[in-house]
Amino acid sequence: MQALMLLLWTGALLGHGSCQNDAGGPEEGSPDPDTTGVPVEEEDPFFKVPVNKLAAAISNFGYDLYRVRSSMSPTANVLLSPLSVATALSALSLGAEQRTESTIHRALYYDLINNPDIHSTYKDLLASVTAPEKNLKSASRIIFEKKLRIKSSFVAPLEKSYGSRPKILTGNPRADLQELNNWVQAQTKGKIARSTREVPSEISILLLGVAYFKGAGFSTSLLAKGHSICFIPGQWVTKFDSRKTSLKDFYLDEERTVTVPMMSDPKAIIRYGLDSDLNCKIAQLPLTGSMSIIFFLPQTVTQNLTMIEESLTSEFIHDIDRELKSVQAVLTIPKLKLSYEGEVTKSLQEMKLQSLFDSPDFSKITGKPLKLTQVEHRTGLEWNEDGAGTNPSPGPHLTFPLDYHLNQPFIFVLRDTDTGALLFIGKILDPRGT
Repeated sequence: MQALMLLLWTGALLGHGSCQNDAGGPEEGSPDPDTTGVPVEEEDPFFKVPVNKLAAAISNFGYDLYRVRSSMSPTANVLLSPLSVATALSALSLGAEQRTESTIHRALYYDLINNPDIHSTYKDLLASVTAPEKNLKSASRIIFEKKLRIKSSFVAPLEKSYGSRPKILTGNPRADLQELNNWVQAQTKGKIARSTREVPSEISILLLGVAYFKGAGFSTSLLAKGHSICFIPGQWVTKFDSRKTSLKDFYLDEERTVTVPMMSDPKAIIRYGLDSDLNCKIAQLPLTGSMSIIFFLPQTVTQNLTMIEESLTSEFIHDIDRELKSVQAVLTIPKLKLSYEGEVTKSLQEMKLQSLFDSPDFSKITGKPLKLTQVEHRTGLEWNEDGAGTNPSPGPHLTFPLDYHLNQPFIFVLRDTDTGALLFIGKILDPRGT
């Protein structure tokens, strides 16, 4: 699948790795593509749609965040829902003056988008991802420290683009906690009982967002002296037969194995490809609501996942989506119930967002100095046999014998297929969650 690698190079040119000076133009001495006589590759029509282009930008932020987080946890599972982090940062940028706004926008790759109304497009993106047929409910709220005076010029665009109004804490920890948890329960129809066990002390800004997708499966949350929760359970289009689930070996490395429940489908229709450059087998499974999950399985259990991780961009994943071929396979997937709670403060600081924690300018929100002091990310993931129970027509597919067993460390990407938005990403080294 050499075409995948060719588009990866194109994606690198479109990203922050492109040859640019600080002003955003070509570096001095670099050739002007219009004068070299070399044909310039035209942008994929998919990315010409404003919502899709924005989705690609914040997804590239998500892949960056994942890479930093993974490098900090080389021997542990990693779970992230980058969309929740990106949405919180994007909403916060409404209250930032130019210097701080530019810092946030560069991290979100907005500086590479020729779009004068990013926040209006973000509203359209959220509307697409939460369309009724996708069974995803999303809401957000910004909570400020007690007695803070908020400018109306910040409130209006926040409500318009992100559908939320800010709330000022009362200063009564028990009452404030009850208020936040009641709101979370209402937004998620009780699927998330509470947002947190206590209101963090010395709050400047608390970002609270929730999303609920009908069913059971994926969930995540973000606390950024603030807090964002995303509940995105995915249902397989085709339900796994629980009678075929059995205990099988999962290879942690060449010498160590653990026994875990593995779901199985001996006649699964998957979209498949082999990337010889990354030395991995790629498979895509559809989820309900126009979502899909892509697995990256190394050829050998001893293979380092870093090369695969470094290749992940919105453009590369989009190309994979076009290139994979439908095949029938013997498929096994571990049942998972994992969770992660911890800070991603250092990860964001590594992504050139340090100034948000030092001396940001949020004077569009209030005249009082504000800054981020901590960013926590809470994520839960569960896969089981549940599915829509449908048996879609397999359509044309290759019939050569193929086994695809996720019985060793792998990476997965869960995305919205309509917009390409990255919803969830993970590195599974041990499905037991240890």
